[in-house]
Formats: sequence, C-alpha cells, structure tokens
Amino acid sequence: MGLKTFPGGIHPHDSKVFSKDKKIEEMPLPNKIVIPLSQHIGAPAKPIVKTGDAVLAGQKIASAGGFVSIPMHSSISGKVTKIDNFPHPTGALVQGIEITNDGEDKWIELSDNENYMELSETEIKDRISSAGICGMGGAGFPTHVKLSPPEGKIIDTVILNGVECEPYLTADYRLMLEKADDIIKGLKILMKILNAANGIIGIEANKPDVIKNFKVLLKKEKKIKVIGLQLKYPQGAEKQLIYAATKRSVPNKGGLPMDVNVVVQNVGTAVAVFEAVRYSKPLVDRVITVSGKIVKKPKNIKARIGTLFSDLLQFCDGTSEEIGKVISGGPMMGFAIPTLETPMTKGSSGLLIFNKKEAHKEVESVCLRCGRCVDICPMNLVPSLIAHHVRNDDWDSAEKFGVMDCIKCGSCSYVCPSHIKLIQWIDIGKIKVSEKNK
Repeated sequence: MGLKTFPGGIHPHDSKVFSKDKKIEEMPLPNKIVIPLSQHIGAPAKPIVKTGDAVLAGQKIASAGGFVSIPMHSSISGKVTKIDNFPHPTGALVQGIEITNDGEDKWIELSDNENYMELSETEIKDRISSAGICGMGGAGFPTHVKLSPPEGKIIDTVILNGVECEPYLTADYRLMLEKADDIIKGLKILMKILNAANGIIGIEANKPDVIKNFKVLLKKEKKIKVIGLQLKYPQGAEKQLIYAATKRSVPNKGGLPMDVNVVVQNVGTAVAVFEAVRYSKPLVDRVITVSGKIVKKPKNIKARIGTLFSDLLQFCDGTSEEIGKVISGGPMMGFAIPTLETPMTKGSSGLLIFNKKEAHKEVESVCLRCGRCVDICPMNLVPSLIAHHVRNDDWDSAEKFGVMDCIKCGSCSYVCPSHIKLIQWIDIGKIKVSEKNK
C-alpha cells in the first residue's frame, strides 16, 4: 500500500476505540488552576506576580528563565492565591502558581492580523516565543529554539507529526479532523521561518479519514505532502518518523534532526503557532484525551492549561470502579502519578485511568537472553545489556553501549518475557551518566 515505516518497533493494541469518535468538547472553567513553572525542556520560568495579584486570561505571569525556556501565562482570570511547590505530571514536585477563578474569564487584548504571513521571520519567531509555545507531543522542547538553527545550518524539510502512536490517545486525531485548516496554516508559518522548501505531514494508517482529508485540502499545494505510515510503535518518535518519511538517518551519540536538515513539530504545536502568529494568543489551552475502560465517559477535551486532572476526570463523570493506576500521557512513555490533584501542562496529551487488574505489577525474573528486546529496539541498542551494566553501577559500559541514545519508548519492557523493568533501569543509567559527565 506504499506505507512507510522504520526498522524495529512493536504492535501494541491501540485501544483508541474508547475516545476516537468523541468530538472535542470545551470544558467549563475550573475553580482554580495551577501553572507549573517547568512545563518544558530547559530552565524553569521565573514568577513575575505575587500572591494577591489579580490577573487576566492570557496575561504573562512568569518570564522565561533563559534562551532554552518559555514564559508562562494565566489561562483564566482571577487572583494569585499561592506560589508554592505542587505535584507535576512527571511525578515530581515543581514550583507553580495557583490562581483562583473570578468567574469572569476576562482576557488580555488580542489582535487579528489577517496579513500575518507578511510579517518577517524575526517578528513571527518573536510572537511564538512570547506566546510560550513548546512541543505539545510530550517532549516539551521550546518551539522558538527549534526554529533557530545554527548559522549555516540549512533546513529543507519541516515534518508535522500526526502519528499519535501511543495507545489510547486520540487528541491529535480529533484535532486533525476538526482543525485541519489551522494545522496547515501553522505548517506554512513554520516553513516560512526556516525557509524550508518542503513540508510533510506524517499520519499513521489507522487514521485513513484524516489522511484522505489532508490530501483533499492539499491537492493544489506543491510544497506540502501527506505521507501514510505503517501502524507501528514508536512511529511518532522523531528519529523514526524522519527515517520513515525521508529515509534520512539522524546520527546516534547526540545527533539532532537538524543534522539531516529536518525540523519536526507536533500538529498541536502547529495550531498553537498559527494562533500565536495571527491572533497574538498565548498558549493557554490544549486538547487532552481522558480515557480508560473504567472512565464513564471518555472524552477529548479542550481545557485550560493548569486544570487539575481531578477536574478533568469529573467532567467525564468519574469512573465505574476503583482506580488502580493513573498515567499522565500514554501508557508506553507516560508517567504514573500519585495524585489526581496534579495540573495538566502544555505537554499533557492524555490522562489514562486503569483499574486494579490492569495496574497489576509483574515480578521480575532472570533474563532469558531471548533477544526480543534487541530485535524490536528502534535505536538498534541492546537494552538488556545496558540494564545489566546499570544494575552493576558500571556507568562507563552503560554509556559505551548507548544508554544516552535510548528514546525511552518502552518497547523493550513491553516484549520482555521476564518482565524486567528495562526502561526504569535505563532511565537510572541516563541520570547517572549525565551526572558523571558534568
């Protein structure tokens, strides 16, 4: 069928049936929000408000902590009631700003610039930076940084990631169905900034209606094409997506998409870019999937950044049985979180709820040397060997065998018959090797 893919990978059941047919619903504003000051890779933002201050929706409340950082904005109007450490979707405690809703949803003044494509590349990038946009596919890399390649580095292709290969998640799918025009406009903005000659929208084969719709919309576009991709995990990982779409291989050992003249952005990020450049709208909301077989009404929800997961679940009428596990993100690369009193961030693509049986932990046993983890690793690593070196505190060997190249997709843990927590061991190795090399 001409579908493209990458070497390795696995085929978990996609479990998207719970929410894929649910149109995006806009959630009523919550009574309070918490804006974490670290929602992205890089330095945390720095508060510029204090307790007791009144704020408007869209108002900047924290400034970027450096070039690799982004500002934060209030997503509702109300009063700053606390600046403290709060639970974060990664499971950590992170400084954040709590704002209590005044019920009025008063906004800063926004402006509609119909001639936004006539702005200079610098003006466009400034709007993106000021809007506090970061990657919305999970990694959270500041978008303006991705759009600032080193001098002399040519970017000829921008790829929009519409794969959404994680099981359960359907937020990007619904966004592509319902906001396709805005996604295309966002892609054109990104191509203009980078002076890229080619645009690609990569979409997995389990979304044939989306592929068909984009092909119709782009029928007269010569610089942008839609590529259908085989249904395989982790097809949405940057390096794997680039290889599938262009046959270019991003080097290991710290290689970046820019090294092969490519920049990748998520489709949700493209919408945020369009809204920022045309309307000067900060990134204060996003679409998130709330799903799981015990969720009474799984939904794709457009919610304000900082909304507590407990409020999102309540909007879905709660659960039909006792909760066994809560995951922020997808089941493969997401984080298990200890409390629903955790706010959604700019990178929150999903909230998944599992029952006690689904959350059952298997006991690790001895490695069988079966090689399954090697066969499916999309980075051509030997996960069991790396984990062995980490368990023995041999950081040099772990680094030698590629611990830092692991993308933490979880494929190895998924196929391991001995239920070895390979990703957890590799993650420890990444931390220790990073500390060793500082």
